Amino acid sequence: MNKNKRALKVAFFAILIAAIALLALDSTGIISMDSWFAGRDGRVAYSELSKAIDSGLVTEATIEDDRILFTTAEGVFVTDNPDSSTLKERLLESGAKVSEKDGVSVSTILDVVFDVVFFGAVAVGLYKLVDYSRKTFKVVHKTGVRFDDIAGMDDVKADMMYLVDVLKNPAKYREKGIRPVKGVILEGPPGNGKTLFAKALAQETDVNFIATKGADFQSAMMSMGARKIKMLFNKASRHKPCIVFIDEFDSIGERRNYAGTGIDKENNRIITTMLNEMDGFTANNGLLVIAATNSYASLDPALVRPGRFDIKFTIGNPDARTRARLVEIYSKGRNLSGELSADVLVTAFDGLSCAAIEAVLNEAQALCQMAGNSELTMGHILAAAQKTGARLNIRIKK
Repeated sequence: MNKNKRALKVAFFAILIAAIALLALDSTGIISMDSWFAGRDGRVAYSELSKAIDSGLVTEATIEDDRILFTTAEGVFVTDNPDSSTLKERLLESGAKVSEKDGVSVSTILDVVFDVVFFGAVAVGLYKLVDYSRKTFKVVHKTGVRFDDIAGMDDVKADMMYLVDVLKNPAKYREKGIRPVKGVILEGPPGNGKTLFAKALAQETDVNFIATKGADFQSAMMSMGARKIKMLFNKASRHKPCIVFIDEFDSIGERRNYAGTGIDKENNRIITTMLNEMDGFTANNGLLVIAATNSYASLDPALVRPGRFDIKFTIGNPDARTRARLVEIYSKGRNLSGELSADVLVTAFDGLSCAAIEAVLNEAQALCQMAGNSELTMGHILAAAQKTGARLNIRIKK
């Protein structure tokens, strides 16, 4: 029943749109509704029109490129247009009301279709751009993540807290000859909490936070990526003090390539706009850009030079102290067997990222539950590592 109602609604609106389109085309002269209604039954020979003109029977006539539509007391008729230079004059002398319309041509139809498609695409693009800014560049004041939720990185935490204090109190540090840092690069292998760290920094320093990623600036429409960069910085400027976080930064900040392809040109525009925006807030204190990348060497040198991204922190795989803290966090509430001491797990997880450690322990617990075991054993850890693709630093005794 619902499907039938939906089909009726679709049919109704289709007919309504078609009727509006026909009326619009008729009003612009592209087609003639009267001629359409006259149909084939109203078609007569040109001699009939000539006789009607001589007899003064024609009250109204429309001259088109390939036909003539004329009205008499007997109805509406259509005949061929002989392209006579005296026809219009004869009609006017007989007292008929005469109008001229251009007929439908392929070029006219193509022009109309092109205009509709072009302006429709522009309208859709503008709508998506505004909607994109509203939905994507969300300003968050409370991220819900604190430094206590992040294991390790104590030195980086202290340095970043200092940088944000300079950001929030520029006048105090300006007297000491210290300018605020514009940008910070967090580089290192994936899965070690670069995004989490940026969120925690915003929470700890009580500033606004906008999180984006490189893919947010990619678009099929030319120059749209550069416009999105401008929209991001305009929005951040309205919510100072603010931290702008760009994840996967290498996807938009790679070295510029002047090969001349469309993709290269668009990427160059994005980088150039980014450079201009970074240079644009020299005196506009209150913004800090944090960019995360897994490939620092691929970034454009002009983008990461001092004065734009002044400082780089390497967030590597966790050290022994951090791994011990991660084991403590992720083992909470789990019944570990005697063979899984903290030292054993810290050694086994050497070389793994934070995310990989969490994944192994989580999968091991799932395997333990599926097997109906009460304790988490080394066998579960080894099986979990195999399933997740993690390489443990452990020797299996034979």
